[in-house]
Amino acid sequence: MSGINDFAFKMGTVNGTGSASANSLLMQAIFRMGIPVTGKNIFPSNIQGLPTWYEIRVSKDGYTARPSEVDLVVALNPSTYRKDVAAVRPGGYLLYDSTWPLDPALVREGITILGIPFGKMCVETFEKDRDRTLLRNIAYAGALAALLDIDMDVVGQMLNEKFAKKPRLLDANHTAIHLGYDFAKANFACPLPFRLEKMDATGDAILMDGNTASALGALYAGATVGAWYPITPATALMEAFKGFCEKFRVDPDTGLNNYAILQAEDELAAAGIVIGAGWAGARAFTNTSGPGISLMQEFIGLAYYTDIPAVFFDVQRCGPATGMPTRTQQADLFSLAYASHGDTKHLVLFPANPRECFELAVQSFDLAERFQTPVFVASDLDIGMNDWMVKRFEWDDNYRPDRGKVLDAEALSKIAKFSRYLDVDGDGIAARTLPGVGGKGAYFVRGSGHDKHAAYTEDSDAYLELVDRLKRKIDGAAESLPTPVIQRRDGAEVGLVMIGGCDAAVREAGDILATQGIAVDVMRIRAFPFAKAVHDFITGHEHVFVIEQNRDAQLRALLAIELGVPRDDMHAVLDYGGMPLTAKVVVDAVSAHLAGVPA
Repeated sequence: MSGINDFAFKMGTVNGTGSASANSLLMQAIFRMGIPVTGKNIFPSNIQGLPTWYEIRVSKDGYTARPSEVDLVVALNPSTYRKDVAAVRPGGYLLYDSTWPLDPALVREGITILGIPFGKMCVETFEKDRDRTLLRNIAYAGALAALLDIDMDVVGQMLNEKFAKKPRLLDANHTAIHLGYDFAKANFACPLPFRLEKMDATGDAILMDGNTASALGALYAGATVGAWYPITPATALMEAFKGFCEKFRVDPDTGLNNYAILQAEDELAAAGIVIGAGWAGARAFTNTSGPGISLMQEFIGLAYYTDIPAVFFDVQRCGPATGMPTRTQQADLFSLAYASHGDTKHLVLFPANPRECFELAVQSFDLAERFQTPVFVASDLDIGMNDWMVKRFEWDDNYRPDRGKVLDAEALSKIAKFSRYLDVDGDGIAARTLPGVGGKGAYFVRGSGHDKHAAYTEDSDAYLELVDRLKRKIDGAAESLPTPVIQRRDGAEVGLVMIGGCDAAVREAGDILATQGIAVDVMRIRAFPFAKAVHDFITGHEHVFVIEQNRDAQLRALLAIELGVPRDDMHAVLDYGGMPLTAKVVVDAVSAHLAGVPA
């Protein structure tokens, strides 16, 4: 790193002071210059007052994982100066607001300190206190434009687009951006040794967060019912879905809504609404995080036991209990795979980025109806709330939802008796009916013991037939789920295994290890239950590393339980402090282990 279009920088500010707009401006300006870029928002769970950071990585090679080191830190929060100074790599730069002096004791040898009086300049330039606070952020964006050679024409165009209908704000933002830009140009050698040059590497890409992408996928799949209870980091998913529905799900002739979105009194109620809507034939979903999944357990079990389709978006965060709501993790795997009491097993999909959030959201609704069961889409805070550069989504106008085995009135007229849970085809999937289809299609839905005819019973044989059918159905779904993504290198005896948001860091680690003479194959698992290809990959490598973001190696445990692979044959690489994974963590773990293996 640390070259043209290959470096990282971050801004340390105070939450609630408007820095998000400036950070977004910087990232999008770099993107518009045709340069691959990604951003990570490291923010507190309170509304305002605590430290927040925003990291931007520029990578000409298209790497999107969190950087392992930072070339430039913009320090605008005196309470975090010590951390900010420590974060700068040797040879890097610290830019701070010199309105307030920097304690000389914090100065590190080997880094360059740049001071710009952002606060003083804004006080002298703007009259309103709010302007002085908010535009301080735009001023530092201007300074970075000078230091990093961000195209000011692009920046100016973006400001014009954003504030076209607000002339006062437009003028103020242009003034603020030039305060920082002109000062940096006049006082420092610009640009810095690491800088930007226009590329043409973003033409087929967009910037989007995973929550918005999931909401768009739900819309595209035909979802019409959403029920939820607010929770970080999943709330924005339903908010995005509501916005899409207001645009695309309103009847143009009558003005009536062709959708229903309900904020329930709690997560349990939200799950009940979704399950009821799924039974009635609607494509329905809820979005939540780990604490919500815990509260939904009873209804999840009901849907599993009664063959009702429903989709659950779990945007994972740190647990247990309330945990750290604004930090990322992959610690809900057990909660999802075996949700509810009794013998249960569920379909779980693991998107790796916002594009896959869109694609797997669509698939989740098809799978839920095809297999008549709850389906979980397990992303995480990093994927859900951060902007990622991904390939433009593909929208197939020929797509038609897979409704599975649904008997209409005509089909019912051809059979003597409808038995709701009768496995006619031997795949564990019984045909269902929808309300209003006619008397022959009616049945009683119960969470208590029932037989294949949906009649109440506590007979052991009938119970065994039911639960064995459910197991056969879920196990049989494995080969219909999204297949693992496998990247192979010639002669590799090392296999790296992961899910979801670890993908970017693990693939980058594979490239780094290759330069060190260590050939590795990489497999990203995209679904549970696991396909046979997962077993074949693990057993086909001398050294297998399972990389995941939780304390207890939950993915490794699931692989051992479901595939019969001894745990000790798989080395756990665990990173669970709440920050997005870096390639360095993986490289260091693999290198250290292999160094200790006898030749």
